Amino acid sequence: MADYWNKEVLVLGCGNVLFGDDGFGPGTVGYIKEHFDVPDNVFLEDVGLSVREILFNAALAEKKPKLVVILDAMDRGRPPGDVFEVAIDELPEKKTDDFCMHTMASQNMLKELVESGVEVKILACQVANIPEEVAPGLSPAVQEAMPTLCDRLIELVPSIRRSSN
Repeated sequence: MADYWNKEVLVLGCGNVLFGDDGFGPGTVGYIKEHFDVPDNVFLEDVGLSVREILFNAALAEKKPKLVVILDAMDRGRPPGDVFEVAIDELPEKKTDDFCMHTMASQNMLKELVESGVEVKILACQVANIPEEVAPGLSPAVQEAMPTLCDRLIELVPSIRRSSN
């Protein structure tokens, strides 16, 4: 059985660390693990490009999580590093590139989770750049947005606490 079964909260960092700011979700998961204490009822994971499998399994599970939080990078024409929440209905319906979790299948699974009583939140960061070729590493503006996103996450999941280390 996967680690996320029977967890009340799933926090999933989506993106590809090989393509610049698209690695914001996974990078933020690493930041949280380094700077915060995450309780046992929360599954926090860098899911890279594999979010659909977890969403699919959660949608089919008899016992569903209470909350799913997706952490991702997006280009919405905002200032680089801006942190914002996105409604499921605001996700693009068409796949824009191979490194985006926002395909119709993911959007449908998120809607299905909501219809089954699961709260779903999508916290995003405005990218500065997603290169067309492999170029790992976040831009400074996106790197600096991690603490802001963590503040928003703590509002949603107050049991996640800043580490005393």
